[in-house]
Amino acid sequence: MNSKRLKSGFTLIELLVVISIIGLLSTLAIVALNNARAKARDAKRLVDMKQIQTALDLYYDANNRYPSISGDACCDGWDQGPCGADPFIGALVNEGLMSNVPTDPSGGSGTGCYGYAYYRYGAGSYGCDPLHGAYYVLGVRDMETSGRPHPNSPGWSCPSRDWQGEFDWVIGKFER
Repeated sequence: MNSKRLKSGFTLIELLVVISIIGLLSTLAIVALNNARAKARDAKRLVDMKQIQTALDLYYDANNRYPSISGDACCDGWDQGPCGADPFIGALVNEGLMSNVPTDPSGGSGTGCYGYAYYRYGAGSYGCDPLHGAYYVLGVRDMETSGRPHPNSPGWSCPSRDWQGEFDWVIGKFER
């Protein structure tokens, strides 16, 4: 008598192939998700910069000057969001122009001088025309999805300094 055995189930090779495919698809999904999150953080940074610019313009309209940096500024005197006891550009909050000034969405995960930065320079600093008055520079370091400079960065420079080399995204504005 010949007895035939019926095979039911999968072979070990078939199971390993299926597990490998599932692992590969999971890895691709995680990479895509991380890229989407980085793009979302960069988009938030650009929106934050626009909001801060608008608040700075409103401050200028009310005070005929841009705010000075806070007393506990860091990173070579720059006012930075994650640094010091004061809020970032505290004058914007004190004047009621913003309930709180946005901070970098990375939540302080960088090291050193990173994130959002603001500085108000005196007239004529770095060779800029003193007739234009004082000016501010507002920038973002560590954009995640583009190289330096960010393609949407307006840039800012004076004859003896180009801030575009220091920031991924930067803008400045004269008081006059």
